[in-house]
Amino acid sequence: MAAPPLGRLVLTHLLVALFGMGSWAAVNGIWVELPVVVKDLPESWSLPAYLSVLVALGNLGLLVVTLWRRLAPGKGERVPIQVVQGLGIVGTALLAPLWHHVAPVAGQPHSVAFLTLAFVLALACCASNVTFLPFLSHLPPPFLRSFFLGQGLSALLPCTLALIQGVGRLECLPAPANGTSGPSYFPERFRASTFFWALTALLVTSAAAFQGLLLLLPSPPSVPTGSPGQGLRVGEPGVEEDEEEEASPLQEPPNQAAGTTVSPDPKAHQLFSARGACLLGLLAITNALTNGVLPAVQSFSCLPYGRLTYHLAVVLGSSANPLACFLAMGILCRSLTGLGGLFLLGMLFGAYLITLAVLSPCPPLVGTSTGVVLVVLSWVLCMGLFSYVKVAISSVLHGGGQPALLAAGVTIQVGSLLGAVAMFPPTSIYHVFHSGQDCVDSCGR
Repeated sequence: MAAPPLGRLVLTHLLVALFGMGSWAAVNGIWVELPVVVKDLPESWSLPAYLSVLVALGNLGLLVVTLWRRLAPGKGERVPIQVVQGLGIVGTALLAPLWHHVAPVAGQPHSVAFLTLAFVLALACCASNVTFLPFLSHLPPPFLRSFFLGQGLSALLPCTLALIQGVGRLECLPAPANGTSGPSYFPERFRASTFFWALTALLVTSAAAFQGLLLLLPSPPSVPTGSPGQGLRVGEPGVEEDEEEEASPLQEPPNQAAGTTVSPDPKAHQLFSARGACLLGLLAITNALTNGVLPAVQSFSCLPYGRLTYHLAVVLGSSANPLACFLAMGILCRSLTGLGGLFLLGMLFGAYLITLAVLSPCPPLVGTSTGVVLVVLSWVLCMGLFSYVKVAISSVLHGGGQPALLAAGVTIQVGSLLGAVAMFPPTSIYHVFHSGQDCVDSCGR
């Protein structure tokens, strides 16, 4: 079979990336917009704690997807994906006009609309990992890297939009006669409602990309199982055995992929072997760190060095995710030893960042350009290494077909949940981490 046109290949990669962009964009957008909405909602800065609980409860979406698989076996992922995308679009569209509405609960005012819609969006985002990933089992492995690139954009684009909005801009006023200075906060360039409408547009784009994929791919992607890429290999540049193996070395051996329909072989892909267990364990721990532990301490590790340092760490750290996906497209590590080494290197940078958070508001090198460079560089390298490990492990598991990618999705979500739950007591109950005050020198420099 001749290779497909380059334009069709590029279009497929673009659609997969845009499809992945919608996975966590809604919840990520709510998080970065918190500094704006807390000024008008009655929960004030207790709102992040409420949101953490709601995102944890959003894992009920896993149970809903499991129930769907029981009631409609063999129906594939098309309908669940469309339901998840519909919930995301409707939820963010309703947030735009309703986020500031308050209602009394037990005699106290609460942001019922905001919290309810946030829970709906958490359900959708948590369910996306166990619906979007299995769908990609019908595509060759390189498209999985494009999906994770798009998933990185689901964090980067809301962060960039919040920076354009001007979230958290302030100016330290000169100290008056009593010797104390205070911050003067600048108003945002546009309201939270406009931000949520822009977020809705991102989710609509992602849903349109999925519909484009359904039209572009030649055979229905709702076939329940089959060899990875079975029937959809036209999206890959060349299907000759040697070229396919070089372009996607995680496919089954060429003698199996040469035209026969085979089910994923558990022994061949070792999903339930010691190697498979190690890969899933690494994937769980990596996601616990990137989606639970490290986000909880990011402000404590960065803000002592200034708000500019914090914004740089957030944006550049989010940018490291797509860059790691680009790297995985060209250089893919399939060795468990190599992935373990990269994980340990990421842990080294993560340990440094957690140490800075514990020592906040007076970490080492505070007030120096060296400290700023170290903390920003540590965030970029930490997130980049962990992102590469996640993409590489998911690509390796792609060889097991839909069951393996479903296991990867569940592992990602369970790891993220455990990381968030583990960080709730030290941050919200025991207050292990301490924050400084804007325009106040807490270290006596």
